[in-house]
Formats: sequence, structure tokens, C-alpha cells
Amino acid sequence: MPDLKIATRKSPLALWQAEHVASALRTRNPGLDVELVAMRTSGDRLLDAPLARVGGKGLFIKELERALLDGRADVAVHSMKDVPVELPPELHLPVVMARADPRDALVSMRFGGLDALPPGAVVGTSSLRRRCQLAAYRPDLRIENLRGGVDTRLRRLDDGDFDAIVLAVSGLERGGHGARVTEALDVATMLPAAGQGALGIECRRGDARVEALVAPLACPRSSACVLAERAFNRRLEGGCQVPIAAYATLEDGGLSLRGLVASLDGARVLRARVRGHVEDAEPLGAEAAAVVLGQGAGEILARIYAEAGR
Repeated sequence: MPDLKIATRKSPLALWQAEHVASALRTRNPGLDVELVAMRTSGDRLLDAPLARVGGKGLFIKELERALLDGRADVAVHSMKDVPVELPPELHLPVVMARADPRDALVSMRFGGLDALPPGAVVGTSSLRRRCQLAAYRPDLRIENLRGGVDTRLRRLDDGDFDAIVLAVSGLERGGHGARVTEALDVATMLPAAGQGALGIECRRGDARVEALVAPLACPRSSACVLAERAFNRRLEGGCQVPIAAYATLEDGGLSLRGLVASLDGARVLRARVRGHVEDAEPLGAEAAAVVLGQGAGEILARIYAEAGR
């Protein structure tokens, strides 16, 4: 029997992330026997419809959580941007690892960046958050749905289905495609998803042996930023179905958080920016959410949820 079993999706990026954690654990615990338990999730199978219509990004982790709950795995490794704000009560996320580049990337074979795209250019993305910000910044673009793994999306770009696509910089770099980044988009133009660029480790509550093994992998700075971002989402009851973005940084001894809510067409973009003490990360997230709610975010979200049949 292995000492530790890691639940992971079968996609190349997910396998890289799980092996990254396994390697870090082996380095800190020589002789530790770590096994990857790879599985195909509902999110991997349902590729024909936008995520917002088929249940959101939680579809990528439900099977992994089931493996934790029934003992087939000890931990699961997630991209934090894919993790719903509410977890099963028996599980928790004790570790957020050091964050990679949180920005989004424009990838194009023909054009040198977002501003270089001609009017009417076709841009592919599966994210409502990216779609609305693209529409706000460049309303002259055609934005079309694009699902699938990183390799699949790049292949469709190379086949000429799109003039450009938008992916996470961290996902491209982890998958060995860092050279494909045409432009890393400034956060002022494309605010990232909560937790983007960070990996989280989920396990059963009260499993002291496992918690002790993974604890050294935690990054306090990244943990504080992601906590604030997720608190923003939680206060807004946000998920994949709505265009919500949040990005926190540590600066001048404190924490600064930007939050965004937008209409699907990008016609209304509501923004908040709050600053405070690092130890107040979670209240700061709630404070930023209160700011955009005061600007009318509740109306935007209610309309989107009604259209989605929530």
C-alpha cells in the first residue's frame, strides 16, 4: 500500500499538478511512496456545452472529492480557480501552495496582442469572466465558446478555428506551452479568477497524518490572497455561472484586493478595490463584495441566474 494517494484528473495539466505535489512531498520525505489516482470527471466528459450551463467548474472536482470521502485517495490537488467556495463539510483545503503567474494570456498565431486584433476577430474562451471583460475592452470582437484541455484549445487555434484564444498563463507554463503566450494581459484589462495560478491541496478533516505531511507545502502569502479572493466570491454566491473576478496582492505591509462583477455583454462592469491588514483577508473580501453590491451587482447576478434557470 502506498503511503499517500493523490486524486487527480487525467488531463495532462492536472497530472502535472499532481506530480508536482508528489515530487515536493517526496523531496521533503525521502522514501515516501506516493501514488496518483487518476480519474475522468464529469467536467472532462461534458465538452459540448458551456460550463455555466452544465454545472460549473465544480464538475471537475466532484469525483475527486468522492474518492477522498470513500478512502480511495488521501488528498486531491486542484487549481484553486476551479474550487467552489463551499466544500463538503467533511473536507477542507489546508494548503494553498505558492502562486504562479495569475494573469490570463492571449495566444494568437497571427496577431501580436489584444490591441493588435482586427475588428471582427474571433476569440475563443469558455469563461464568462473572460468573455465579459473582452467585450468591455473590445466590443468589436467576436467571442465564441471554446472548451477542452489546453492541448485541445491550442490545436483548434492552430487549425484556424480562432484568431486568438485566452488561457491562464500558469496553465500554459505548467503544460510546457509557455512560449505560446503572445501577451500576458494586464490585470487592469483582464482581472483574474479568484485563486488563479494557485494550487490547493484538499483532504479529509481530522486526518492528522495527512495534514502533517502536506502542511510544509503551504505558502502563507498566497493563502492570504486566495482567502480574500474566495471571500469575495462567497459573499456574492459566485461560481462559474457568473462573470466574477477577484485578485489580491500583498503590498506595503498590507493586502490589496480588486474585485469585479460584470454583465455578460460587458456593458456594465462594476469594480471595487479595498486595502487592509493581511490578517483581515476574509473580511476584506466581504467588504469588496459589499462595494460592488452597492453599485448594483445584485441586479446583474439575479438577471444572470434567472436566465440560467437557477
